[in-house]
Amino acid sequence: MSESSRYKYLAPKPKSAYRQLFVKDKWISARTLYGKYAREENPRTPEEIARDCEVPLEAVLESIAYCESDPPELMADYAAEEALMQATGMNHPNYRGEPKVLTSLELARLRRS
Repeated sequence: MSESSRYKYLAPKPKSAYRQLFVKDKWISARTLYGKYAREENPRTPEEIARDCEVPLEAVLESIAYCESDPPELMADYAAEEALMQATGMNHPNYRGEPKVLTSLELARLRRS
């Protein structure tokens, strides 16, 4: 059974570079919903998140369970974002909002890693 077939509301986002799961049809990442629930300041209840994001409560609960299961694709997506930020200079202390433009070869190398 594939990871996404275990879920009613979550699925991979078509044509996305991200490997994590999203709420079908809304294409809000499960991680985004989980972040609203698990944040330290002003955490939201699943019911509040469902109302605010206009998704079924069950989709929020699935998102929480999915993220709390620590799926490897979340770490892979995080690592890919960090590599992109490193490559473009966005995580440099003096970053001023103009990322380095990457060549197609550099982008392809980042996508493979």
